[in-house]
Parts: sequence; structure tokens; C-alpha cells
Amino acid sequence: MKIVDVKKPKTPVKQRLIRWGSVSIFVLICIWAFASMPNIEIKDTASETSRAIIDGVIHPDWSYVYKGDGEDLTFLMIETLAIAFLGTFISVVFCIPFSIWAAKNIIRWKIFSGAGKIVLSLVRTIPELVMALLFVKVVGPGAFCGVLALGLHSIGMLGKLNSEEIEKIDMGPVEAMSAAGSNGMKSFWFAVVPQVVPQFLSLALYRFEINVRSATILGIAGAGGIGAPMIFAMHSRDWDRVGIILLGIIIMVTLIDFISGRIRRKLV
Repeated sequence: MKIVDVKKPKTPVKQRLIRWGSVSIFVLICIWAFASMPNIEIKDTASETSRAIIDGVIHPDWSYVYKGDGEDLTFLMIETLAIAFLGTFISVVFCIPFSIWAAKNIIRWKIFSGAGKIVLSLVRTIPELVMALLFVKVVGPGAFCGVLALGLHSIGMLGKLNSEEIEKIDMGPVEAMSAAGSNGMKSFWFAVVPQVVPQFLSLALYRFEINVRSATILGIAGAGGIGAPMIFAMHSRDWDRVGIILLGIIIMVTLIDFISGRIRRKLV
């Protein structure tokens, strides 16, 4: 029996150049990034501060859980959840027209759908914390400021994800209804909406999970929630207060993730 020597085809020179060029650029960027790092210095009080932080986390201030004065952990966690929920609700409602605007299979003119994608990109490039700082100057500090910051930023994020889901739909039902004489609105309502609603709801729940985490730090900018008391406790080195706040955040985020994950698995 004759043995045929099968040789592996050679990689084209252009592909090898692109591959090694990409690796070289990545290595150079890493070297440049680490070379510009300042010298790492450990303070003399590092070990003492670390022990105090660990002791505060292990022995949290349980008296802060509920005081009934509106400044305790229970009230602030509820306020944080309310900020995340209202911010997500605003974004879910107002991102829909932007999602349709940016979907290239719905908007036939590429220049218009491209403009929608650019608008959504511009909105989501501004972090929630920066938006909170801006809204503090407009509406003043408080929970309403946090709601506006989360809502506006989430419009950009949800609008992008929802437009991508619209672009993935099967256009067959839309074309069938158009061929049967249906107008554009009816075709969209009965052929497009049923296909995207489960994905929209799943993405909204996922965004709510993210907003819960974001709402916990917006208090740094004066946007309400649990963030401000945690920063004040850190500045005053009240580590047992920091410990109970961190414990509350961990429990709240874990429960939200668990419940949201179960619901999203049933939707999609």
C-alpha cells in the first residue's frame, strides 16, 4: 500500500505578518503600560489598617441595620433598589424608539440607522457617575439625580442591545404580512414585536442587575443610595459600619442576581 505524504498547507505570508504584527503591538502596549506605572509604596500603617478593616468586616455594626430614623441600612438599601428600578424602567420605555431607529433592517436608509447607532454610542460613553455629577448641578443631590443618571446611561446600553436583537429577527413574517396588504405599523406590531419581547425583557432584567450595582456607588456623587454612608464610614475609619454596609450590598446583589437569572431562563 502506497503511503501518501499529506503536507500541511503553508500559511500565507500576509496572514503571518498580520499575526506577528498584532502580537508585537500587543507586547509593546503592555511594556509601555507597565513602564509608566509609578513605584508601588506600602505605607507604614498598612498592616494596622488591614487588620482594622478585616475586624470590621468580621464584626459588623448590627445596630445600623434598622434604627427607624430613615438613615439606617434598611432604608438606604430600599432607596438604592428604588433608584435602580426606576432608572431601569425609564430606560426600558425610552430606549424603544432609539432601538427601532438604530435597527438597519427596520430603517431602510443606512444613513438614518447609522445616525441612531451613533447617538446611542454617544449616550452610553458617559459613565453613570459622571452623569450623576452633571445632574447634581441640574436637579440637586438626592435619589432623583441617581434615577436620571442611571436612566439616561441605560438608554444607550439597552438601545444598542435591543437594536441588535431587532436586527436578528426573521423578516419572513414581516414580508408575508406586507404581501397580504398590511401596512407598516401592523406588520411591525404583529410580526416584529412578538419576536423581540422575550429578548427585550431578558435584557431589561440583566440591565437591572447592573443598575443595582451602579446605584450602590452613585451616592459618592450625592445621588442617593447606600454609597454616601459607605464613603463617610470609610473616611471616618468606622470599619464596623463599613462591614455591615458591605454585607448588605452583597446580600442584596446576590438575591437580585439569583431571582433575575431564574426569570431570564424562563423568558428565553
